Amino acid sequence: QVQLVETGGGLVQPGGSLRLSCTTSGFNLDSYAIGWFRQAPGKEREGVACFTSVSGKTHYADSVKGRFTITSDNAKTTVYLHMSSLKPEDTAVYYCALTFVTWADWDNLSLDEYDYWGQGTQVTVSS
Repeated sequence: QVQLVETGGGLVQPGGSLRLSCTTSGFNLDSYAIGWFRQAPGKEREGVACFTSVSGKTHYADSVKGRFTITSDNAKTTVYLHMSSLKPEDTAVYYCALTFVTWADWDNLSLDEYDYWGQGTQVTVSS
């Protein structure tokens, strides 16, 4: 059974850094895409970054470009979201999501394109 588990959230001061982890299990397919999304209180969920295994391409929303980076471990079972220069407006529950329908130039940050979701982890940026 496909599972995704996010960890690494917490409280950080503005300008600080945090690394979120998305640990995957339950599949052995070569082609997949991982998206990172966030939802702040009272706001719609939005995509912030994505990665496709087909090409290794990463893509970022303009709001986080230059501050957030996606990486993976050597086994490619865990995907990380490195966040730096954090702002109060980055405060949200962060989710990772998975789809097996992807391609080399993947840049999809639409929620409806992802099929499996983790439980979310809270990130709070505050003084």
